[in-house]
Amino acid sequence: MKYLVAIIIFLSVCSINAQTINPQYDKSLADSLGADENGMKGYIFVILKTGKNTTVDKEEKTKLFQGHMNNIKRLVAEGKLFVAGPFGKNELTYRGLFILNVKTVEEAKQLCDTDPAIKAGIFDVELIPWYGSAALGEYIKVSEKIAKFKM
Repeated sequence: MKYLVAIIIFLSVCSINAQTINPQYDKSLADSLGADENGMKGYIFVILKTGKNTTVDKEEKTKLFQGHMNNIKRLVAEGKLFVAGPFGKNELTYRGLFILNVKTVEEAKQLCDTDPAIKAGIFDVELIPWYGSAALGEYIKVSEKIAKFKM
């Protein structure tokens, strides 16, 4: 009798934790986005912080920020950058973020080193592995349709 109760409890726990198949699952889309069975994948989350270089004059800073923006556009076009944007004023030294579509911190570091503002020390970076929705890059297609002005 006690074995029967144990089996019933075990089966009840198993059925509570059982997953159901998503009827909207699209395997070819999931595969094309690099999704795992949870629809997720790894990225590198980059926090841009105020760098140590504060001696750059206004003209040089303008040039570095233009290079920064051009680098962002290039990385988006290459499918390496899915999210970028500045933070509002904050008490931390955080200036902005990137979410890079690469697998390793080393790859992310190499991409960050192509940014003139990072190379010049205007920004420092923190690189953190992050696990998020594999559909993240799909928002770029929509964002291009909702921005009235091109950068």
